[in-house]
Amino acid sequence: MEKYGCIGKKLTHSFSKEIHAKLADYKYELIELTETEVDSFFKNKEFNAVNVTIPYKETVIPYLDFLSDVAKRIGAVNTVVNKNGKLYGYNTDYYGMKALIEKTGIEIKNKKVMILGTGGTSKTARVLTKDLGASEIVVVSRQKKESFITYEEAVSEHRDANVIINTTPSGMYPDCDSKPIDISAFKDLEGVIDAVYNPLCTNLILNAKKKGIKAESGLFMLVMQAVVAAEKFMDREIPKEAADSVFASVLASKENIVLTGMPGSGKSTVGKLLGIDGFTFIDTDEEIEKRCGTSIKDLISEKGEKHFRDLESEVIKDVSSKGSQIISTGGGAILREENVHALKRNGKLFFIDAKPERLCPTDSRPLSDTAEKLKKVYSERIDIYRETADVVVPDMATAKEEAEFILRKRMELMK
Repeated sequence: MEKYGCIGKKLTHSFSKEIHAKLADYKYELIELTETEVDSFFKNKEFNAVNVTIPYKETVIPYLDFLSDVAKRIGAVNTVVNKNGKLYGYNTDYYGMKALIEKTGIEIKNKKVMILGTGGTSKTARVLTKDLGASEIVVVSRQKKESFITYEEAVSEHRDANVIINTTPSGMYPDCDSKPIDISAFKDLEGVIDAVYNPLCTNLILNAKKKGIKAESGLFMLVMQAVVAAEKFMDREIPKEAADSVFASVLASKENIVLTGMPGSGKSTVGKLLGIDGFTFIDTDEEIEKRCGTSIKDLISEKGEKHFRDLESEVIKDVSSKGSQIISTGGGAILREENVHALKRNGKLFFIDAKPERLCPTDSRPLSDTAEKLKKVYSERIDIYRETADVVVPDMATAKEEAEFILRKRMELMK
């Protein structure tokens, strides 16, 4: 029986099975192994080909009969192919990271590169950036070693770094709030790459983009390394157009659609019309009411607006940590930067720019239950809505037209 898959210690966060299902018709499984199980797995050789992830990219090397030149130079393997009982090891992360850097438009030649982390992906980044002509490469570790600097030294002595590449798990789901380093000290920074792909956009990348720095998380790298791995599995080339199509498909299946806008602008109506297979619709106001067991009107009346906003932030943090969702937010969700940050980790923000005359006061929202309050709230928020949006949805005749506009713009952003 043919056997393909990915081995690792913990694979609950992995997208690999979905990606390989789009690349080829072989059956691909996620295979969690303990350290003691790795030995028998590779000695028995009861598989056709596997990908290898944390923490076994170096562990597998002694079991291999052949190492590609790239894998040998890196000292880490993420793809093993069984050819008539002989095990061949490759490092396709090299090609995935190269493709990501090229896609992001980051120049490595003659630049100072700082690599965060010391594991297998770090080794890949070191070899790749050297091949791409980096003028200097510094590697940052939590512990001081002969070849590595500490994070404190990185900030105090290497502020002139031009490119930062994160190869640590910092910021990976479920620890989405963390980030490996504060980039504010690096005034010459031109590009940031993060190998983490879940969430789709880490705090590190969000902070870089906010500063206008070229930056991208690791989903494209994951897909492109999988393309090269699949080519090794099947011993045939996958056309670039097919590879790009797979990436767009994976991104479309994961990235949340987040709807922002004034109370009464039709966010929930539009959201329910989007109709994307496999996506869950979530209204954050409804989630708040479920948690507190009362209406938002009564909640604010009894405990005040701050309590409501704190609960809103908790709900947004929870729901936005997962993908494949259509999220309709409360009118004031964008007032807190932490909410916007959380929503953008796995989603794009679409602001429904309803004209003020279309909006109607409602008793269920005490902050905008009169025409005067509504007008005041609109004037206070309109600039924030537009600044935080990835796409502004113009006022249209029907909710159906707005939904179609969102779907069209979403696909354009993924090209």
